[in-house]
Amino acid sequence: MKPAPFAYHDPRTLDDLVGILGQVENAKLLAGGQSLMPMLNMRYVIPDHVVDLNRIPELSHLAESDGLIEIGATVRQAALERSALIAARCPVMQEALGCVGHFQTRNRGTIGGSLSHLDPAAELPGIAALYDATLHVAGPRGRRDVAFADWGLSYMTPNLAPDEALIGLSLTPWREPHGAAFLEFARRHGDFAIVGVACLVALDGAGCVQRAAISLVGVDVKPVRLRAAEVAIAGVAPSAEVLAEVAAMARRLDCLSDTHVSAAYRQRLAATLTRRALALALARAGGGHDV
Repeated sequence: MKPAPFAYHDPRTLDDLVGILGQVENAKLLAGGQSLMPMLNMRYVIPDHVVDLNRIPELSHLAESDGLIEIGATVRQAALERSALIAARCPVMQEALGCVGHFQTRNRGTIGGSLSHLDPAAELPGIAALYDATLHVAGPRGRRDVAFADWGLSYMTPNLAPDEALIGLSLTPWREPHGAAFLEFARRHGDFAIVGVACLVALDGAGCVQRAAISLVGVDVKPVRLRAAEVAIAGVAPSAEVLAEVAAMARRLDCLSDTHVSAAYRQRLAATLTRRALALALARAGGGHDV
């Protein structure tokens, strides 16, 4: 249970990080270490180089600028959980963070680490998908932005070249009054979700759905946006029938099957949790009295 030998790098600036990534091969980036350290110890990954991101101040920012929430890659999950800015602008992120591991792991785990590790059941990628976040990447060839819809390439494989690093993300909070909710089902609190659902919903003056966003994790190798349902309920008054229709769409998703549960089990969970999360978001938006 010890890692294979590797060279350790401790850059202090973003330029130093990019320089190192352009010079070495077979490197892994260390942020919170909550996934990487066990993988190193079990020799699930055997890098020749480990590059520590924790002393690069450019990666630890959390601020609102020009209508965007800007989050550096090494911002701790616990810092997001306690942030007044996140509470005011993206409360569904805080709700999801309450389901991420335990407070001990959130004290070290980072948002960039979760997005780069891209576990299918991880909650924070689901929140990034919910807000159509833009991810910022840097490497020897310069910087580029990646829409979250293009981030996941395959199982635990983000849209990152071997010599690139995720340095942050930006998301646009909803400005209009709206409701939000995050629900998940796991075997035990702190376990990875078997299925998790995040919802945002805004109502117009007549009490109809103005717009909605629904994101699911655990059902596929990357987060799934239920865009057909979002379109279907726009302009519609909330009702039990509407919730049932959206739940039916979630149940038709092509879900993963693994050693824990079958695809059919995940489909049923997806339908149930989607209905409950959307009903809760509607209630918080002020339109859930009849659903």
